Amino acid sequence: MDGHQKKVVVIGGGFAGVHLIQQLAKDNRFFITLVDRNNYNFFPPLIYQVSAGFLEPSNISYPFRKLYHHKKNINFRMAEFIKVIPEQNKVVLSTGELSYDYLVFATGTQSNFFGIENVQKKAVPMKTINDAIELRNYLLQTIERATITTDQEERKKLLTIVVTGAGPSGVEISGILAEMKNGIYKKDYPELIGQPGAIYLIDSNAKVLAPMSQKSQDYTYNALQELGIKVLLNKQVKDYVDGSVVLADGEKIPTDTLIWTAGVIATELPGLPKESITRGRRVMVDAYNKVQGLDNVYALGDSCIMTTDPAFPNGHPQLAQPAIQQGQNLAKNLRNIADNKPLKPFKYWDKGTMAIIGKTKAVADIGKLHFKGIIAALIWGFIHIWSLINYRNKVKTFFNWAFVWFTRDVGMRFIFRPGRKEL
Repeated sequence: MDGHQKKVVVIGGGFAGVHLIQQLAKDNRFFITLVDRNNYNFFPPLIYQVSAGFLEPSNISYPFRKLYHHKKNINFRMAEFIKVIPEQNKVVLSTGELSYDYLVFATGTQSNFFGIENVQKKAVPMKTINDAIELRNYLLQTIERATITTDQEERKKLLTIVVTGAGPSGVEISGILAEMKNGIYKKDYPELIGQPGAIYLIDSNAKVLAPMSQKSQDYTYNALQELGIKVLLNKQVKDYVDGSVVLADGEKIPTDTLIWTAGVIATELPGLPKESITRGRRVMVDAYNKVQGLDNVYALGDSCIMTTDPAFPNGHPQLAQPAIQQGQNLAKNLRNIADNKPLKPFKYWDKGTMAIIGKTKAVADIGKLHFKGIIAALIWGFIHIWSLINYRNKVKTFFNWAFVWFTRDVGMRFIFRPGRKEL
C-alpha cells in the first residue's frame, strides 16, 4: 500500500459494496479493504431458485479474491464486524482491527421474526446461500418422509408448505414450489400423486406485492390461485407451535415446513451514535450517504435511510437498485473529495419493480408501463442474468434456464448433508 493512498474500509460485499469498489478500483489514490463474513459475493434475488434446485450455488456466487485478484489496490478480509470506534478511525473485527480514512457500511439486512421465538427457531428464512441449501435439503428430505409414512394426516402435514410474506420473495418461492409440485414431483414421486397437502402464502397486507401496481397485484393473485396456491391475506402469523402455524385469528395450519420471507431488519452496527439509528435499525444518512453525526463514515443500501431525496421523503425501498446506485454515487463523491470538487447529492432513479410467479407468469412495472405473462418473464430473466456479477455466472445461468425452459425438468435435486452420516 502507498502511504499517500486513502484507506477505504467497506463492510459488506453485497450490491452496494461491490458497486462502490468497482467504481473506485481504477483510482490508485484509494486502497480498499473489503470485509465480509463470506468469501464470496452472491445474488440474493435468485437464492429461491437455488432452494428449489433450479440453479447451483455457484451460478449466483463468485469468490471475492478471484474477483479482485488483478487489482493491486483492493484487499479482502474474511471476518465478522464487531464494532467501530469512530474517534480512533478504527474497526474491530473477529480477526483483528483495521484503521481507515473512510469507512463504508454496506451490511444489508437479516430476517426479522418480529420477536416470535418459535418462528425464529423453527422457520427457514430466505436470506443467504446457506438458507437456500438448507431449504433445498429440508424440502427434499420432507418429501422422502412423505413417501414412506402410512399415516394419512402425517403425509398431509409433510406435504403442506406455508410461506409467510407476499412480497417478491414470497411470491417467487411459492410459485416455483407450486410448479414443481404440479410437474416435477409427479414424475419423481409417483406414489404421492393425488395425496393431500397444499401451499399457503400468508400476508398481513390486503394485497400481494404491496409496493407494485394494482394491475400487477391482481394478475399475481389470480396466477397464484391458478397454480393451486392458497393465498391468505389480512392474516398474521402469531406462533409456530406443535407442528402448526398459528394465525392471529386462531386458525391453525398443520405443517412441517414454514418458510419465512415476511420482513427484514438492518444488521446491527455497534459503535455508531445511538441517535443515528432509526426504524428497522437503519442508519440515518445525509444526501451523500454520510452517517448522521460522523465525518468520514458512510452507510449504503438496505442498512441506511435517507430522507433528503425529494421523490422518496420516507427513505428508499430496500431493493437492489437503490443499493447499487448509492454505491456508485458514493464512489463519485469520494473521488470528488480527492479532487476538491463539489459533492453530488443522491437521487434514486427508479428502474421499476418485477416479480416472477411461474415459468411463463410474471409481472413488471417499469415507469408507467405494465407488463405481464411471458413478456414480463423474459424481461425478468434478462435483467437478472445481466445483473450477475461476472460473465461466467451469466453464461451458466442462461444455459441452466434454457435447459429447464425446454425440458420442463431440472437435475439438481440433491440432498447434501456435510458432517452428517448418510441415512
